[in-house]
Amino acid sequence: MSPGRRLALLASAVLVVGPQPSAAQGRSLTTHDRLIFGSEEDLTAGVAFADVDGDGDLDVVWANGRHWPQLNEVYLNNGFGRFTLGYAVGPEKATTYAVPAGDLDGDGDVDLVAGNDMAENHVYLNDGSGRFSLAWSVGPEVEPTRSARLHDLDGDGDLDVLFTNRGAANGFHLNDGTGRFGPKRPFGDPDGSTIAVGIGDLDGDGHADLVLANRDGQANQILLNDGALGFSDVRTFGTGSDETRAAEVADLDGDGILDIVVANIGEPNAVYLGRGDGTVDEGVTFGGDDGSFALATTDLDGDGDLDVVVANVGGPNALYINDGSGRGWTEHRLDDGSESTYGVAAADLTGDGFPDVGFAHSGAVNRVFLNVPGG
Repeated sequence: MSPGRRLALLASAVLVVGPQPSAAQGRSLTTHDRLIFGSEEDLTAGVAFADVDGDGDLDVVWANGRHWPQLNEVYLNNGFGRFTLGYAVGPEKATTYAVPAGDLDGDGDVDLVAGNDMAENHVYLNDGSGRFSLAWSVGPEVEPTRSARLHDLDGDGDLDVLFTNRGAANGFHLNDGTGRFGPKRPFGDPDGSTIAVGIGDLDGDGHADLVLANRDGQANQILLNDGALGFSDVRTFGTGSDETRAAEVADLDGDGILDIVVANIGEPNAVYLGRGDGTVDEGVTFGGDDGSFALATTDLDGDGDLDVVVANVGGPNALYINDGSGRGWTEHRLDDGSESTYGVAAADLTGDGFPDVGFAHSGAVNRVFLNVPGG
């Protein structure tokens, strides 16, 4: 299929995602040729939305490269969900899988961490205007990193970083408050194949627990935090041999207890409802047997519960609208499935109160879908 024909197909992918309780009209996700980013040579694996230039709207950062060095990129939002200025995060090409964004040094602007495959992971500090400079690496390790997440694990008010590695020990690094990170503290199996980590308090003790999305025949795991950042209490969930590439922790049934949703390769995705004690139920599946590589949870239709956006390789990207129970899901497919989508993010880019969606495509232009009124 030619790039022009593919663009025409995607531009017509308008989707009704359900009515709002307060409005007669529904919502649609739609895209067009001004909502594309990068080039077909970009091997994009991740996307993050953040206000990097401090003007009050959300910009977009794309993580490029995967196993081959490429430039990571920033595109600035003009306030209307259009991105009319873009530039490289830095001059360095890297094998980047993820670029989580947050204020690392406490100066009020948004910084970045680049999680790289078989290369040092790097901190990029913001000068306050959305321009970044490489500051330092996170630890001396060179590892097969597949994801990076920022979270205040130790409750001291600054963001720490967690890296997951396929075929090596995962690790988290504590921030000293200046954006410098301490030594690696391993979590999970020493030779695990963890692709992603979800974070949330699954047992209600006030401490952040970890959920590991594992591949290569290894069971998915819940690691309970002992309150001192020890994660030796391990619970497994799923079939024990799922090929899982993404996991998120969120309250999907509205009972105040956190649940787990996972994206699987070669089998349906699944939701596991939490019991509040650090364990989950047997789960309910949704979707087909596409290769699902990433997911995001967000309230797409404004009905008060969380829906799921799934990024697929080998099939169309899809939305799953929650009936409120966390067990009933209505599927809406977004495109023709010709792209290999490695990453997804959801956030309000236009300021209308509804989340929009960005998809990171490997070997194709990246794309944003806006959540707009009407069918």
